[in-house]
Amino acid sequence: MTQSALASPLIDLARRHLPADVAERWIALLRPAARLVPVPEPRPEDVVVGRLGGLPALPEGMEWPVWEGHGPLSFIASVDCGALPAGALDIPLPADGTLAFFSFDGQIDDCEAFVCVDDPATWAGTRVVHIPAGAAVTERPLPVIDDEDVEFEAYTEVPLTVRVELTAPDVWHPDTMVALSPAGVVKDPQARPEEAEAFLDALYDLQSGTDHHIGGHPNPVQNSVEYEIAHGLLGKGTRWDDPRVAEDAKGWTLLAQIDTDGDADMMWGDCGTLYWLIRPEDLAEHRFDRAMFTMQCC
Repeated sequence: MTQSALASPLIDLARRHLPADVAERWIALLRPAARLVPVPEPRPEDVVVGRLGGLPALPEGMEWPVWEGHGPLSFIASVDCGALPAGALDIPLPADGTLAFFSFDGQIDDCEAFVCVDDPATWAGTRVVHIPAGAAVTERPLPVIDDEDVEFEAYTEVPLTVRVELTAPDVWHPDTMVALSPAGVVKDPQARPEEAEAFLDALYDLQSGTDHHIGGHPNPVQNSVEYEIAHGLLGKGTRWDDPRVAEDAKGWTLLAQIDTDGDADMMWGDCGTLYWLIRPEDLAEHRFDRAMFTMQCC
């Protein structure tokens, strides 16, 4: 599915607020995503492609993912790749099978340990599992925690349906700043182009609300997610304006983001969002062990 085949309020917004050449430059940045829409009570016509929460169905012989020394990861969501609209996205997702997302969420240790992109010792606190189509799977009960003072609970199961939508880079993303600056020249990276202020404010309002999706651009709570991953991987002490950050950020694409969701009783920090990013070449090879994770909250 091409970008031009998708009608979008983002396109209408740009053409309404921006000069024609600037609007088209920004529109060229839009990318399709599979928006995962919670349907707590699915109707017969709803095509369910995945779910938040509940208990995971895992292949025989696969153990429940654990962060050694800390405890089991929580099951966050699963998505049936074969149920997503074929050819709708611009990332090389598997054609079939199920993606299951797990993360250590602090239930066990009252949020003392958490995954941090600049600390490799914490990366085992999150996991993306691709379960091949046709694999024999069984729904797993929650792991038993050998501590009567600790409650480890599953999130409320919420079915997800899907719609394909265009997504935009965030309002502070360098690509956005270039596209919206006169002649594509950014005079001050710390200042938004005055000519585009009304557009950016309207864009922010349009992008607010619960946002679960596969592919497309991340919708950050704080700073640009790709840059956060790149900055973290370059190590503590790296300056944000180090040219290597911008260069490495170009190599990451969003795999999935799962937002805070009241229906599923999911709250990430203070109304935050979970993000899994991956390099396209690793995604094409189904190397989900190389996906990187971060969480942002208010």
